[in-house]
Amino acid sequence: MSTSQSVAQHLPYLRRYARALTGNQASGDAYVAATLEALIQDPSVMDGSSSTRIGLYRLFTKIWNSIGLNGQPVAADANQPVERHLSQIAPMPRQAFLLVALEGLSEDEAAKVLDIDVPALRQLVEDSGRELAAEIATDVLIIEDETFIALDLEALVEGLGHKVLGVARTHSEAIALAKVKQPGVILADIQLADGSSGLDAVNEMLRSFEVPVIFITAYPERFLTGERPEPAFLIAKPFQPATVSAVLSQALFFARNAKRRERKAG
Repeated sequence: MSTSQSVAQHLPYLRRYARALTGNQASGDAYVAATLEALIQDPSVMDGSSSTRIGLYRLFTKIWNSIGLNGQPVAADANQPVERHLSQIAPMPRQAFLLVALEGLSEDEAAKVLDIDVPALRQLVEDSGRELAAEIATDVLIIEDETFIALDLEALVEGLGHKVLGVARTHSEAIALAKVKQPGVILADIQLADGSSGLDAVNEMLRSFEVPVIFITAYPERFLTGERPEPAFLIAKPFQPATVSAVLSQALFFARNAKRRERKAG
Protein backbone atom coordinates (compact mmCIF):
# COMPACT_ATOMS: atom_id res chain seq x y z
CA MET A 1 0.00 0.00 0.00
CA SER A 2 1.37 3.43 -0.98
CA THR A 3 1.79 6.25 1.53
CA SER A 4 -1.06 8.21 -0.05
CA GLN A 5 -3.38 5.20 0.17
CA SER A 6 -2.39 4.60 3.77
CA VAL A 7 -3.01 8.25 4.68
CA ALA A 8 -6.37 8.25 2.88
CA GLN A 9 -7.43 5.24 4.97
CA HIS A 10 -7.04 7.28 8.17
CA LEU A 11 -8.46 10.60 6.98
CA PRO A 12 -12.09 10.00 8.08
CA TYR A 13 -10.89 9.35 11.63
CA LEU A 14 -8.59 12.37 11.62
CA ARG A 15 -11.51 14.53 10.47
CA ARG A 16 -13.67 13.15 13.27
CA TYR A 17 -10.95 13.95 15.79
CA ALA A 18 -10.34 17.42 14.33
CA ARG A 19 -14.02 18.30 14.43
CA ALA A 20 -14.34 17.29 18.09
CA LEU A 21 -11.12 19.09 19.01
CA THR A 22 -11.81 22.38 17.26
CA GLY A 23 -15.54 22.55 17.93
CA ASN A 24 -16.90 22.58 14.38
CA GLN A 25 -16.51 20.81 11.07
CA ALA A 26 -15.24 23.74 9.01
CA SER A 27 -12.39 24.52 11.39
CA GLY A 28 -11.51 20.87 11.83
CA ASP A 29 -11.38 20.28 8.08
CA ALA A 30 -9.18 23.35 7.65
CA TYR A 31 -6.60 21.91 10.04
CA VAL A 32 -6.77 18.53 8.32
CA ALA A 33 -6.16 20.27 4.98
CA ALA A 34 -3.17 22.09 6.48
CA THR A 35 -1.85 18.76 7.74
CA LEU A 36 -2.11 17.22 4.28
CA GLU A 37 -0.42 20.24 2.67
CA ALA A 38 2.48 19.95 5.12
CA LEU A 39 2.77 16.25 4.37
CA ILE A 40 2.79 16.85 0.60
CA GLN A 41 5.47 19.52 0.91
CA ASP A 42 7.69 17.33 3.09
CA PRO A 43 6.81 13.61 3.31
CA SER A 44 9.71 13.09 5.71
CA VAL A 45 7.76 14.82 8.53
CA MET A 46 6.27 11.44 9.41
CA ASP A 47 9.57 9.55 9.38
CA GLY A 48 10.20 7.65 12.57
CA SER A 49 6.53 7.27 13.49
CA SER A 50 5.39 3.83 14.60
CA SER A 51 2.51 3.87 12.09
CA THR A 52 0.94 6.07 9.44
CA ARG A 53 -1.95 6.88 11.74
CA ILE A 54 0.27 7.96 14.63
CA GLY A 55 2.45 9.99 12.29
CA LEU A 56 -0.59 11.71 10.81
CA TYR A 57 -2.02 12.56 14.21
CA ARG A 58 1.39 13.79 15.42
CA LEU A 59 1.70 16.12 12.44
CA PHE A 60 -1.85 17.41 12.95
CA THR A 61 -1.11 18.00 16.64
CA LYS A 62 2.05 19.97 15.91
CA ILE A 63 0.15 22.23 13.53
CA TRP A 64 -2.82 22.71 15.86
CA ASN A 65 -0.67 23.40 18.91
CA SER A 66 1.48 25.87 16.98
CA ILE A 67 -1.45 28.30 16.82
CA GLY A 68 -1.56 30.44 19.96
CA LEU A 69 -5.34 30.83 19.93
CA ASN A 70 -5.71 27.08 20.33
CA GLY A 71 -4.49 27.44 23.88
CA GLN A 72 -7.90 28.92 24.73
CA PRO A 73 -11.37 27.30 24.89
CA VAL A 74 -12.95 27.18 21.43
CA ALA A 75 -16.28 28.54 20.19
CA ALA A 76 -18.14 25.35 19.40
CA ASP A 77 -21.12 24.79 17.12
CA ALA A 78 -24.19 25.64 19.23
CA ASN A 79 -26.14 22.94 17.38
CA GLN A 80 -23.75 20.22 18.53
CA PRO A 81 -24.14 19.60 22.30
CA VAL A 82 -21.22 17.16 22.49
CA GLU A 83 -18.84 19.61 20.83
CA ARG A 84 -20.20 22.42 23.01
CA HIS A 85 -19.26 20.54 26.19
CA LEU A 86 -15.86 19.46 24.85
CA SER A 87 -14.99 23.01 23.84
CA GLN A 88 -14.94 24.09 27.48
CA ILE A 89 -12.18 21.64 28.44
CA ALA A 90 -8.60 22.91 28.58
CA PRO A 91 -6.76 22.13 25.31
CA MET A 92 -4.24 19.51 26.45
CA PRO A 93 -6.68 17.46 28.56
CA ARG A 94 -9.17 17.76 25.69
CA GLN A 95 -6.66 16.29 23.25
CA ALA A 96 -5.72 13.48 25.63
CA PHE A 97 -9.35 12.60 26.29
CA LEU A 98 -10.30 12.52 22.61
CA LEU A 99 -7.28 10.49 21.56
CA VAL A 100 -7.99 7.82 24.19
CA ALA A 101 -11.78 7.86 24.48
CA LEU A 102 -12.91 8.87 20.99
CA GLU A 103 -10.07 7.61 18.80
CA GLY A 104 -9.31 4.52 20.85
CA LEU A 105 -5.54 4.99 20.93
CA SER A 106 -3.52 3.18 23.57
CA GLU A 107 -1.79 5.22 26.26
CA ASP A 108 1.55 4.73 24.49
CA GLU A 109 0.12 5.85 21.15
CA ALA A 110 -1.65 8.90 22.59
CA ALA A 111 1.51 9.89 24.45
CA LYS A 112 3.50 9.70 21.21
CA VAL A 113 0.94 11.86 19.41
CA LEU A 114 1.16 14.53 22.10
CA ASP A 115 4.94 14.13 22.46
CA ILE A 116 4.73 13.45 26.20
CA ASP A 117 5.37 10.43 28.42
CA VAL A 118 2.69 8.00 29.59
CA PRO A 119 2.47 9.33 33.20
CA ALA A 120 1.83 12.84 31.82
CA LEU A 121 -0.79 11.42 29.46
CA ARG A 122 -2.56 9.68 32.34
CA GLN A 123 -2.61 12.90 34.33
CA LEU A 124 -4.16 14.77 31.40
CA VAL A 125 -6.84 12.09 31.03
CA GLU A 126 -7.63 12.36 34.73
CA ASP A 127 -7.80 16.15 34.42
CA SER A 128 -10.19 15.80 31.50
CA GLY A 129 -12.38 13.48 33.55
CA ARG A 130 -12.75 16.09 36.28
CA GLU A 131 -13.55 18.85 33.79
CA LEU A 132 -16.00 16.68 31.89
CA ALA A 133 -17.70 15.56 35.09
CA ALA A 134 -18.18 19.19 36.05
CA GLU A 135 -20.12 19.65 32.79
CA ILE A 136 -22.51 16.71 33.20
CA ALA A 137 -22.22 15.41 36.75
CA THR A 138 -24.62 12.56 37.28
CA ASP A 139 -25.83 9.93 39.74
CA VAL A 140 -23.84 6.68 39.58
CA LEU A 141 -24.94 3.21 40.65
CA ILE A 142 -22.04 0.86 41.43
CA ILE A 143 -22.66 -2.89 41.27
CA GLU A 144 -19.58 -4.53 42.77
CA ASP A 145 -19.22 -7.24 45.42
CA GLU A 146 -15.51 -6.77 46.21
CA THR A 147 -15.34 -4.24 49.05
CA PHE A 148 -12.01 -2.64 48.26
CA ILE A 149 -12.73 -2.34 44.53
CA ALA A 150 -16.11 -0.80 45.36
CA LEU A 151 -14.44 1.71 47.69
CA ASP A 152 -11.88 2.60 45.00
CA LEU A 153 -14.62 3.12 42.42
CA GLU A 154 -16.71 5.18 44.83
CA ALA A 155 -13.75 7.46 45.62
CA LEU A 156 -12.87 7.81 41.94
CA VAL A 157 -16.45 8.62 40.90
CA GLU A 158 -16.93 11.20 43.65
CA GLY A 159 -13.51 12.68 42.91
CA LEU A 160 -14.72 13.34 39.37
CA GLY A 161 -17.70 15.29 40.70
CA HIS A 162 -20.40 12.63 40.42
CA LYS A 163 -22.73 11.39 43.17
CA VAL A 164 -22.84 7.70 44.11
CA LEU A 165 -26.43 6.53 44.61
CA GLY A 166 -25.22 3.41 46.34
CA VAL A 167 -23.11 0.27 46.06
CA ALA A 168 -24.92 -3.00 45.40
CA ARG A 169 -23.28 -6.38 46.13
CA THR A 170 -26.10 -8.53 44.72
CA HIS A 171 -28.69 -8.55 41.94
CA SER A 172 -31.55 -7.78 44.36
CA GLU A 173 -29.68 -4.89 46.00
CA ALA A 174 -28.99 -3.36 42.58
CA ILE A 175 -32.64 -3.52 41.54
CA ALA A 176 -33.76 -2.05 44.87
CA LEU A 177 -31.35 0.90 44.61
CA ALA A 178 -32.40 1.64 41.02
CA LYS A 179 -36.06 1.73 42.09
CA VAL A 180 -35.32 4.38 44.72
CA LYS A 181 -33.73 6.69 42.15
CA GLN A 182 -32.84 6.13 38.52
CA PRO A 183 -29.08 6.39 37.97
CA GLY A 184 -27.46 8.39 35.19
CA VAL A 185 -24.81 5.74 34.59
CA ILE A 186 -24.10 2.26 35.93
CA LEU A 187 -20.71 0.71 36.77
CA ALA A 188 -21.29 -3.03 36.99
CA ASP A 189 -19.34 -6.17 37.76
CA ILE A 190 -20.66 -9.47 36.37
CA GLN A 191 -20.06 -12.08 39.07
CA LEU A 192 -21.67 -10.92 42.32
CA ALA A 193 -21.35 -11.99 45.95
CA ASP A 194 -24.33 -14.34 46.14
CA GLY A 195 -23.61 -15.98 42.79
CA SER A 196 -26.08 -13.71 40.99
CA SER A 197 -25.23 -11.86 37.80
CA GLY A 198 -24.61 -8.14 37.44
CA LEU A 199 -25.35 -8.58 33.75
CA ASP A 200 -28.81 -9.96 34.57
CA ALA A 201 -29.41 -7.06 36.96
CA VAL A 202 -28.48 -4.54 34.26
CA ASN A 203 -30.69 -6.32 31.72
CA GLU A 204 -33.62 -6.07 34.12
CA MET A 205 -33.05 -2.37 34.77
CA LEU A 206 -32.75 -1.55 31.08
CA ARG A 207 -36.22 -2.89 30.50
CA SER A 208 -37.50 0.11 32.49
CA PHE A 209 -35.05 2.88 31.54
CA GLU A 210 -32.03 3.56 29.35
CA VAL A 211 -28.66 4.70 30.72
CA PRO A 212 -25.06 4.04 29.73
CA VAL A 213 -23.51 1.00 31.39
CA ILE A 214 -19.82 0.38 31.98
CA PHE A 215 -18.92 -3.20 32.81
CA ILE A 216 -15.81 -3.63 34.97
CA THR A 217 -15.02 -7.31 35.19
CA ALA A 218 -12.36 -9.98 35.37
CA TYR A 219 -14.54 -12.12 33.08
CA PRO A 220 -14.86 -10.24 29.75
CA GLU A 221 -15.53 -13.52 27.92
CA ARG A 222 -18.98 -13.64 29.54
CA PHE A 223 -20.07 -10.83 27.24
CA LEU A 224 -19.70 -12.99 24.16
CA THR A 225 -23.35 -14.02 24.23
CA GLY A 226 -24.93 -11.78 21.59
CA GLU A 227 -27.62 -10.85 24.11
CA ARG A 228 -28.67 -7.34 25.13
CA PRO A 229 -26.95 -5.24 26.35
CA GLU A 230 -23.86 -5.44 24.18
CA PRO A 231 -20.81 -4.08 26.05
CA ALA A 232 -20.21 -0.73 24.43
CA PHE A 233 -18.10 0.13 27.46
CA LEU A 234 -15.98 -2.61 28.97
CA ILE A 235 -13.04 -2.39 31.38
CA ALA A 236 -11.11 -5.49 32.40
CA LYS A 237 -9.81 -5.97 35.93
CA PRO A 238 -7.29 -4.98 37.18
CA PHE A 239 -7.92 -1.46 35.89
CA GLN A 240 -6.14 1.89 35.87
CA PRO A 241 -8.07 4.79 37.49
CA ALA A 242 -7.30 6.91 34.40
CA THR A 243 -8.98 4.30 32.22
CA VAL A 244 -12.15 4.36 34.33
CA SER A 245 -12.13 8.16 34.23
CA ALA A 246 -11.80 8.28 30.45
CA VAL A 247 -14.42 5.61 29.76
CA LEU A 248 -16.88 7.13 32.23
CA SER A 249 -16.50 10.50 30.53
CA GLN A 250 -16.89 8.89 27.12
CA ALA A 251 -20.04 7.06 28.19
CA LEU A 252 -21.64 10.22 29.55
CA PHE A 253 -20.83 12.34 26.52
CA PHE A 254 -21.47 9.96 23.68
CA ALA A 255 -24.36 7.85 24.93
CA ARG A 256 -27.57 9.58 23.91
CA ASN A 257 -29.49 8.52 26.98
CA ALA A 258 -27.09 9.80 29.63
CA LYS A 259 -29.17 11.42 32.35
CA ARG A 260 -27.87 14.66 33.84
CA ARG A 261 -28.00 15.04 37.60
CA GLU A 262 -30.01 18.06 38.69
CA ARG A 263 -27.74 20.52 40.44
CA LYS A 264 -28.89 22.25 43.57
CA ALA A 265 -29.22 26.01 43.35
CA GLY A 266 -26.64 28.06 45.25
